[in-house]
Amino acid sequence: YNMQVQVVTLLALFAASANAFTLGPSFLSAAQKAALEETAAKVATAGKGITACDEGPATIGGRFSDVGVSNSEEIRRQYRQMLFTADGCENYLSAAILDPETLYQKSDDGQLFPELLTERGIVPGVKPHLKIYTLPGTNGDTVMQGLDSLNVRCKEYYEAGARFAKWRSPLVINMETGCPTDLAIKANMQDLARYALICQSEGLMPIVEPDVSLTGTHTLEQAVDINIKIQAELFKAMIDHGVYMPGSTLKPNIINPGKSCPVGYTVEEIAEANIYVLASSFPVAMKGANFLSGGQTLEQGTARLSAMNKVKGNAPWNLSFSWSQALQLPLLKICEGKGELQLDAMATLYVDELKLASAAALGEHQWEAGDGDHVAKTE
Repeated sequence: YNMQVQVVTLLALFAASANAFTLGPSFLSAAQKAALEETAAKVATAGKGITACDEGPATIGGRFSDVGVSNSEEIRRQYRQMLFTADGCENYLSAAILDPETLYQKSDDGQLFPELLTERGIVPGVKPHLKIYTLPGTNGDTVMQGLDSLNVRCKEYYEAGARFAKWRSPLVINMETGCPTDLAIKANMQDLARYALICQSEGLMPIVEPDVSLTGTHTLEQAVDINIKIQAELFKAMIDHGVYMPGSTLKPNIINPGKSCPVGYTVEEIAEANIYVLASSFPVAMKGANFLSGGQTLEQGTARLSAMNKVKGNAPWNLSFSWSQALQLPLLKICEGKGELQLDAMATLYVDELKLASAAALGEHQWEAGDGDHVAKTE
C-alpha cells in the first residue's frame, strides 16, 4: 500500500511539472504567453492586414487641411468610424492601430470603437509612443520618447480594449553624414525592446517598427546592408530583454533604394532584397511582418508586397501590410473642393484599396508594368 501511495504521488508530481512546463520568459505565465501568441496569430491572418489610423490630431488635421476639410474631434471620429465600418472591410483587415483619442471614442450607435472592431473580427491596437527627440552630436539622428510611465498607459489601454501596441522608431540613411550612427541604431533598438517587454507585461502584443525613411541617395545594396544591421540589433535587444518572440510582430519598412538614388531597380530586385534581409535576421519564432507604406503610393506598395510574396518560397512568415498614407491619401483626395468628408464615396474606394492590398499579401496581385520599379534619378 505504501508503495502504491509513493507511485501515485510521484505520478502526480510528474503530471504537475509537465503541466507547468512552458517555454519563454519566466515573467509571463503560460496563459499570458498563449494570449500574446493568439493576438500575434490573428494579426498574421493570411490575406489580411492592418489599417494604420493612429495619426495624432495635428497630423490628421494637416491632411484634412490639405483638402479643405476642417479638423475637430467629431470630424476625426466620423472619419475613423468610416475606416472601421466600411462594408466588407473586415474581410481584408486583421487589425487596426488607433490613436489614444480614438481608443475612447464611440460609434454613432454609442459603441466604443475597440468593442466595435473586436465584434467585426478586427483586433484593436494603440500607438503609445510620444514625440521624436533629436540626439545631440549625431548629425540629425532621432529617438522616440514615451518609455516613462509606459506601463501605466499600457494598463489603461488594455482595460480600454486594446490588445496590441505599435511603437515607431524612425531612422534616416544619409551616406554623406554617416547616418544612422551606431549610437542611434543601438538606442532606438534598445528602446523598442524595452517597450516590447513592458507591453507584454501588461498584456499587449507589441508591434516593433524600425522605420527607415525612403529619403536619400543610397543604393538598394546599401539599404540592404544597413537594414540587416538595424534588424539584427533589434532582435538581439529583444532577446536580451527577455521579450517573448512568438508573442510579438514586426512592422518594417519595405527595403528600397533612396528616392534620389541614381541607380534603377526592378520590382523583382526590390522584392528579392527584402526577402534576403528577412532571411538574414528575422526570427522564425515571429509569425509575420506587416510592412509600412512610408510614403509609397498604393500602386508601388501593392506591387512590391505582391512581388515579395511571389518570391518568398518556403519562408515561414506571413508578409502583409500596415498602411496609412497609401490607403488614406486617395480617400482624402475625394474631398478636395467639397469642404467636408465624402464618407460614402470614401468607404467604397477604401474597400477597393483593401482588396488590392489583400491580393498583394497573398502574392496574387498583378501589377502594371513599372508600378513597383525604382526609376533612376538623374540631375
